[in-house]
Amino acid sequence: MAVTPLDELDSIPTNAPRAAADTAWHAQTPDAVLAALGTVRQGLSTSDAKARRERYGPNLLAQGKADTAWALLWRQVNNPLIWVLLASAALAIVLGKPLDGSVVLGVVVLNTIIGYIQEYRAGQAIQALSAMVPNNAIVLRDGGKHALPAAELVPGDVVMLASGDKVPADLRLLEHKSLRIDEAALTGESVPTEKHIAAVAPDASLGDRLGMAYGGTLVSYGTATGVVVATALQTELGRISSMLDTADELQTPLTRSMASVGKTLTVAILIVAAVMAAIGLLRGYQFIDAALAAITLAVAAIPEGLPAIITIALAIGVRRMARRRAVIRKLPAVETLGSTTVICSDKTGTLTRNEMTVQALWTCHGNIDVSGIGYEPEGTLSPTPTGAASDAVHELLLAGTLCNDATLGKVGEHWKITGDPTEAALVVAGHKLGISETDARRRVARIDAIPFESELQYMATLHRDDRGSVIYLKGAPEVVIGRCGVNPDGSPVTKVLVLEQVDAMASRGMRVLAVAGRRPEASMTAIHEPDAGAGFTLLGLVGMIDPPRGEAIEAVKTCHAAGIIVKMITGDHAGTAQAIGTQLGLLAASDRAVIGSELAAMSDEQLRTAATKANVFARVAPEHKLRLVKALQAEGHIVAMTGDGVNDAPALKQANIGVAMGITGTAVSKEAADIVLTDDNFASIAAAVEEGRRVYDNLIKSLAFVLPTNLGLALILITAVVFFPKIDGMPMLPMEPVQTLWINLVATVALALPLAFEAMEPNVMRRPPRKPGAPVLGRFVLTRTLVAGVLMATGGVGLFLYEYHHETGQGVSHAVALAEAQTMAVTTVILFQIFYLLNCRSLKDSLLKIGLFSNPSVYMGIGALLLLQLVFVYAPFMNGLFGSHALNLDAWTKSVLVAAVILPVIGIEKWHRNRQPSTDDA
Repeated sequence: MAVTPLDELDSIPTNAPRAAADTAWHAQTPDAVLAALGTVRQGLSTSDAKARRERYGPNLLAQGKADTAWALLWRQVNNPLIWVLLASAALAIVLGKPLDGSVVLGVVVLNTIIGYIQEYRAGQAIQALSAMVPNNAIVLRDGGKHALPAAELVPGDVVMLASGDKVPADLRLLEHKSLRIDEAALTGESVPTEKHIAAVAPDASLGDRLGMAYGGTLVSYGTATGVVVATALQTELGRISSMLDTADELQTPLTRSMASVGKTLTVAILIVAAVMAAIGLLRGYQFIDAALAAITLAVAAIPEGLPAIITIALAIGVRRMARRRAVIRKLPAVETLGSTTVICSDKTGTLTRNEMTVQALWTCHGNIDVSGIGYEPEGTLSPTPTGAASDAVHELLLAGTLCNDATLGKVGEHWKITGDPTEAALVVAGHKLGISETDARRRVARIDAIPFESELQYMATLHRDDRGSVIYLKGAPEVVIGRCGVNPDGSPVTKVLVLEQVDAMASRGMRVLAVAGRRPEASMTAIHEPDAGAGFTLLGLVGMIDPPRGEAIEAVKTCHAAGIIVKMITGDHAGTAQAIGTQLGLLAASDRAVIGSELAAMSDEQLRTAATKANVFARVAPEHKLRLVKALQAEGHIVAMTGDGVNDAPALKQANIGVAMGITGTAVSKEAADIVLTDDNFASIAAAVEEGRRVYDNLIKSLAFVLPTNLGLALILITAVVFFPKIDGMPMLPMEPVQTLWINLVATVALALPLAFEAMEPNVMRRPPRKPGAPVLGRFVLTRTLVAGVLMATGGVGLFLYEYHHETGQGVSHAVALAEAQTMAVTTVILFQIFYLLNCRSLKDSLLKIGLFSNPSVYMGIGALLLLQLVFVYAPFMNGLFGSHALNLDAWTKSVLVAAVILPVIGIEKWHRNRQPSTDDA
């Protein structure tokens, strides 16, 4: 066969990322597309296809590389505080302090292992996209049908589709028979799209390009033939793959804040350590002693246990969220949800049930609003029609059940449909009125049918019952009504009145079908189009919609109460989006949805305004979702994006927090997301937000607990270097470096970890999100750190001096007195932390108000720490390892009394702060 030579196709761009997709194939007739591609309806020749494959490449999506083990490991180590610790450990070892250096290295290794394990299974979204390209396709080559690998397809190939097939590339349809394609993964539409071959406007949105079949979508009904217009990265699916590459990996508010804290602490610690070393040299310290003082300061001031505490607290949040049906793929996402200011949600399957249900019926006896409950046929129509209306509704739904190819059955404990969701909704509605489709179809046998086609806009079936032949007609209202003359009661059909009812249902976002019937005068054995032309009785109208989840409505209210804006972004029709948005409380009655074509025409500045002001967006393409998320982020919002389709994946990845649906979600959307909901329920997002806020509150409590210890230890050392004398040529220190590590690691972790189990603050979901730019080290944390740190240092230094001078005054040697005084200082700081922990269990309330025993893990931590401290004080091997010394009861009593001073001091600070106006960091 003759086709246009390949060298005449130079007008088709082949090297650009989207090549063929840049051409509006949907706006051209099939013959024009064939001519432009240099092919014919019988397909390409093998030699031509081979040459094109060399030019276009295989029909495969490039797979992104997952993070290597080394990359994951580096991410755990690449932190300023970790580098300072590593440098300190190396210096300590070089200067002859291997024990100190080994303990510091142990802390770093522990933190690295925990973080590495949490991120080990993180995947790449682009890899999942390749699974959406089918393995084989039926292709016309050399005038015959051939089953070829989908990777072999090239532009110009003619492909045949049948029900159940996954479309292997972007196709311009040439001919079809009753073709319907499920495009929900690309467009978000809950109902399969009815296709035709006519050209549409060049600027038509993806969901309105009815002459196209896109790669990765699923043929749900009918057959078709189409010509390949785009392969690989040139397809719509490939374009999404490219957008995933361009979507930015954003830091979470927590990682940003902690990075800022790390840099600030690192700079401050290095400066103070350098000043300390200089002061030591000026006071006559040997270089090694001055260097060790600086190392000790770094070890004392750096919160070694903090990274582990944060990681463990987040991991605890992961387990809590899993119990509430939210699986966390990336650890910092736990906290990010708690700081979210905007949730952008897909509609289908997320806010709605993804199940078409009958919501309204109309017969000549009037309107009947009914409540559909998904594909659960048990129960009855509510309200149940009575009298003549009951008979009319029964006849309407019986006809809808018979003029229907869908079936309903039970698989285990759950109902399952087979067939078109719209037809299934009619079957379910019939069940609720006591009409079993199995019994009805056995009693009223089908003889013949005219299947639904987009050109006809109706389906007609011929049946035989005990009264003879009967024809039922179901389809677009304007088509069916034109074939009807009377109502069931014999009154004439008033077309204007019926169309008003149609408009009323459509304005509520419903898909409307008209149902009619007639009994031919003679028995029939077959049905043809003229038999469905006139003389029908209008049985009524059926309005159906994919309704919002009841729990989603409540979840939206909860989010609004928590100061979180909820926006719906869908590929579905504007009318449907507006109806669902109104029911969810996202739109006022006078508001309207913004459609994708309007977004496409907006500048970035205009888009930012629209993204902020509007709450419902319809007929939105993947690139529009991505732009909307970026626009909201540019306005300073922390954006959570929910979705389940391939079309959602780029926005899921771009968002600060991506939330995918675990049941209906595609592999692509799950891989792009940070969180996967196992029940596909928007209400689980509200629960996850609640847990996220709890995690953040508990992290602030941990910071408020840990940082004063580090400041106190640093102040103790600074006091010693600046004011304490040297004895026998050696600096006198209230604590040895290894003792400060004991306090930092063992005491801090044992006491701070229980704070991760604290109950939620009572107002956690009745307060606005914290400001995105609000620092973790806010006024509250800094004030508390200063007050508690100074108090700790004063108590530790004071008791050290008291004990040392008391013991030497009793004739005890310097070495023994120093060991006893250092042990007493360490014990005082440990006891100080225990008392201070009780005050940190709530940021504002007293210990009595939150309940002494509301968090038993606190007392487990205290008990474990006291046991460890007893070992530190009295075990001989610990005395040799840490330079500690046994204490008598009098020393313990003094330590307890000094440490307990923190209780009334922090109590007064809380009382004062509660009397001040509320602030974000208070």
